Parts: sequence; structure tokens; C-alpha cells
Amino acid sequence: MTFIKDNFWSILIFLNYAIAISAALVIIQKNRNPNKTYSYILMLAIFPFLGLLVYYFFGQEYRKTKIFNRKNIRNRTVIKEVEQELELQPNVLQKIDELLDEKNKLIKLLHNNEKTKLTIHNQVNILFNGEEKFKYLIEDIQQATHHIHLEYYILKDDTIGGKVISALCKKAKEGIKVRVSFDDVGSKISKKARQQMSESGVEFYPFMPVLFNQFTGKMNYRNHRKIVVIDGEIGYVGGMNISDNYMNYETDKIFWRDTHLRIKGEAVKSLQILFLTTWQFVSNNNLKITNSLFSSTKLNNKLGIQIASSGPDSDWANIMEAIFTAITNAEDYVYITTPYFIPNDEIITAIQVAARCDIDVRIIIPKSSDSWTAQYATNSYIEKLLEANVKVYRYSKGFVHAKTMVIDDVFSSVGTANMDYRSFNINFEVNALVYDEGVSNKLKKQFMLDIEDCEEVDYNSWKKRPRLNKIKESFCRLWAPLL
Repeated sequence: MTFIKDNFWSILIFLNYAIAISAALVIIQKNRNPNKTYSYILMLAIFPFLGLLVYYFFGQEYRKTKIFNRKNIRNRTVIKEVEQELELQPNVLQKIDELLDEKNKLIKLLHNNEKTKLTIHNQVNILFNGEEKFKYLIEDIQQATHHIHLEYYILKDDTIGGKVISALCKKAKEGIKVRVSFDDVGSKISKKARQQMSESGVEFYPFMPVLFNQFTGKMNYRNHRKIVVIDGEIGYVGGMNISDNYMNYETDKIFWRDTHLRIKGEAVKSLQILFLTTWQFVSNNNLKITNSLFSSTKLNNKLGIQIASSGPDSDWANIMEAIFTAITNAEDYVYITTPYFIPNDEIITAIQVAARCDIDVRIIIPKSSDSWTAQYATNSYIEKLLEANVKVYRYSKGFVHAKTMVIDDVFSSVGTANMDYRSFNINFEVNALVYDEGVSNKLKKQFMLDIEDCEEVDYNSWKKRPRLNKIKESFCRLWAPLL
């Protein structure tokens, strides 16, 4: 005991590095992206104890172990019937292939990865900013007749959040089934609001509860999705959470630019299935899945949508692969808007190669981010983008939070995934991939309007930025896989 007491810290340090070496060997054997491997090993080597905690919370890969198992949902008879209904006949697929030309590779990629069905009978409203989204959302909630399903990364009971919660509670009292899932790290819901929902009959569950959510803002495997399904008829997906940040009140100091979709049609069935997989996980109960959860209404208009999802419950990084395939098959232009640009090697290479092939590649990122580490990490990529002839614009009107991509007037993506490691590999995400000229043109028009509120980055001026900034960028980029 005397020896232990006299050498307490030396023993702790020895144990720390013994465990760290074991962890490093495990990391190396997983054959991950070298940059990510280096980041974790560097953290383990430089920061005793802290490095082990970071690896424990952020470094372990669960996708292969499938702790988020959704087999129970996929095996349900009703789900199988719905997916079978969405299966397109060969003659229909051939017509779509002819229309989309090379873009049909995306359809086949996602179908083969996760059986993500291409739905062709849909109607879409593009909603720009919270003022539009919440107007539609609250109206749709008020008109619900059977059920309301919400799944959000951030749900707050602030001004707009309070209105949404009140609308949900009112419908629950009317006998409408209201089910809400919110991420326990991202959301802030007071005891009063929880009590209000509980007393009204709203069923709600946090996703992977944590003890101290104010200290776990970057905890791994968070549910970053934003999904709403109302009566199986109407679906919402996009970048906007339920929070006053997106409302742009006159008193707000920062203007938030974002994009969301309101969908009617067959694609809502795919969103419903995703919600049910989450609900099974968070509620741990056997929800009776009936046909009443899925719309039987048939729309005549044709608008192709695939709902792409990814997360620790998927075999492949579906959204990242979809983005990669879309960029590498572009022929005319690629316009990307993202609040966080910390891409992996595959995406950065695809973007650079496209631009060097004389494809018009433009990217909008925030001039000022809500995370200084993410901002400096993002800035570290700008110089190489400019060298490859990519046009980079920094949004200066406020904070751009939209996660959109539009390519060649025929393909577009709107969803929850950022252009970063966390969205591609760690968090639960969902994007709507839309194959429609009209939707693409509207998103392209908005992209051009957003450019008017941006500062284009000039290569020569950017190279002359302060050396201290470059050092900060390089340092933050080291931890890019962890951000």
C-alpha cells in the first residue's frame, strides 16, 4: 500500500498508456480512414485520461455490431407489403433511366444498399426558412385526423416550439395519436412542457438519454434527423429543427437561412417506415403497425423521390455514397450549400475532380459559424478547393444552415446531412433525393439568390490570410473526424 501511495500518479499514467496502446492497436486493426486513425492515436498519446474518454465516447464503431437493430420493423408484414407496393415495374424503371441518363446510377446504388425505393408519384413544396415551414406545419397538425409523428434532433419549448407543442397537445386531447421522438443531447424541453405533453396524452421518448446533455453536445450516435409524418399523407424533411433560431424574428440578431421539404405522395411511406424504426428503438414497445399508418391516396403527377437514410443501423454510408455518385456523374454544374464543410477524402476528391473537368462547382458555407472549431476546420479546405477551380462563397447575411445540393437541372438533395464526417459516418441522418427539373430549378434559383448575400473567396487574398489563422485551421483540421 505504501508503494502504491508513493507512486500513485506514476501507476495511473502507466495504466493509462497501457490501455491507450491497446486501444490504438484496436483502432489500427479496424483499417479505418488513415486521417481518422491518426486523430484518435494522437489524442490517446498527447492527452492522458482525456484521450481515453474521447475514444470511449466517440471512437468506437458500432455500425458493424448493429446495436441499433431495425430487423423487428422490417420484418413486419405491413412494412413488407408497403415496400412491395413501392417496387417499380421494369418498364417504368426503363423510362426513368432514359429520362435521368447517368443519374440512374444513384437509384440503383441506394436500392442495392438499403432497398430504398424510388417513388414516382409525389408532390413537393420547397419551404425556405422557418417562417414558411412552421406556418405549414402547424396548419397540418391542426388538420390531422388519425396520427401525428415527429422525430427531431432539436425540440425546444421556446416561442415556436411552445406553439407546436400546444398544437400537438390539443390534437392528443381530441383522440389523435401523437408520437414524438427527440434527441436527448440536442433538445431542451422544460419539465412544464413535458408535463403538458404527458397530461394531454402525447407519447414522447428521448433518443439515447444522457445524464448531462449540456456537456455532451458532440456525443456520438445522435439522431440528427428531422421527420414529420401526418396521417400518413404529409411528410416533412430538411434542415430545420423546432427552435426559435429558424424563425428570424425582428428582434433576432442573426438571420438563419434554411431549406425544408413538405411532401405528399408515395415518399411519405418511406419517411413513415424510418420513423417507425426509431420509435421501436426509443419506446422499446411493440407498436401495432397497421395499414392505417400508410396513405392509400394515389397522386397522378410524377415526381421522383428516394428517401436516403444512414446511421449506425445501416450497412453502408448511404448518404455519403449518394452524394459522391451524384458529383462524379455531374455533367454541367454542382451547387452545394452546407453549414459545415469537413468532408472525407472521397468527397473532397470528387469535388476537385469535377471542377477540374470544367464542371461549374460552387459551394456556399457560412462566413461565421456557430462553432469556431468547425469554422476553422472548414476554412482549412478552402485553399485546395480554389486551386481546383471550385468557387467558394461565404454567406454573410447571417448563418446558412441549409443542407442542399442541386446538379444539372435534374437532381437535387434536401435533408439533414452536413458535408462532414459526423453526418457521413456517425449520426442518424435522412435526405430526400429528388429527380425533377422543376424542383431543381427552384433550388438553383434560391442558390443564386443566396450568392447575392455572400462574399466570394478570392484565391490570392485568401492565401494572404493571417498566419495565426492558418495555424488554427491546421490544428482544428487534425480533429476533423471528431467534430
